[in-house]
Formats: sequence, C-alpha cells, structure tokens
Amino acid sequence: MKRSEVSTTTMMLTRRSAVGWFAAIMAIAGVSPWAGSQARSEHSNGGLPMKHYAMSTRTISDAINTAGLLVVAQWEAKEGQADKVAEILDGFLPEAQKDPGTKLFLIGRGKDNPAQFLFYELFQDEAAFKAHAESAYFKTYIAEQALPLLAKRERTQYALL
Repeated sequence: MKRSEVSTTTMMLTRRSAVGWFAAIMAIAGVSPWAGSQARSEHSNGGLPMKHYAMSTRTISDAINTAGLLVVAQWEAKEGQADKVAEILDGFLPEAQKDPGTKLFLIGRGKDNPAQFLFYELFQDEAAFKAHAESAYFKTYIAEQALPLLAKRERTQYALL
C-alpha cells in the first residue's frame, strides 16, 4: 500500500470510529443522529422515565457546543439489588435532567450484566456539578438510597475539548 492509501485508510477508520461513537451516544439518548432535534413529551412528574435516557427537548449538539464538565460514573449493584437500584434511578433521573446546571444526563444499564450502570453527565461547570451533588434529590436518591446497595462505584471527571 502506498503512503497516501495508508493515510486515507487510517483517516477513514478514525472518522468511522468517531461516527460510531457519536451514533452510539445518540442511540442511548434516543435521538436520531440525522435529525436536528427531537421533541419529547414530558411526563407528569416533570421528567422523562429512565427507559428513554432523554434530556428533555435539548439536543446533543446543544449540550456539547459549549464548555462543560463531563462526569462518567460506573456502578455495580450488590447481588440481588440491581432492580432496586434501577427503581431508585428511575426516580432520580428526571430530577437530574431538569437541574438548571445539567446540560446532559444519561444513565444506561448493562445488557449483559444488569447489575452494571453507566452514567454520562455533562454539567455547565464545576459549580453546577457541586450544586448537583449537594442537592436534596441527590442526597435522597443517591446518598441515602442507592449507595448502600452498591458493590462498586467509580467516577471520573473530564474537561470538554
């Protein structure tokens, strides 16, 4: 293979990887990657159920076009506690999504291991994340109810590029 062919192939694989990741995030969010935005009906509790992994009427591009603090968390529920954790998160998610400092908040549950949960959280800034962690809904749902049911909890913070 000539150098230009290798470079083109590498560039195509990189682009395909980026498109694949973007499409995966869009699929988790329940948004078509080919639509500019997707309106969603709000449920009576002011948020969307966990099964939609949604973020109100905001789009992915709205959320990521400005700076922010990205937090990725992974949980694993203790033996026999996964459904209870999912139930708690179903109440927590709408509260987190409507928080004014939250730009994007997604929660996924492992297909192969339903005791695993993945959080993908984008906040306006460090202050918004701190407010989220100190909120009454976080203290109730997460600190008091969910954390005692976990075998593992990991969080990593990232700055958007």
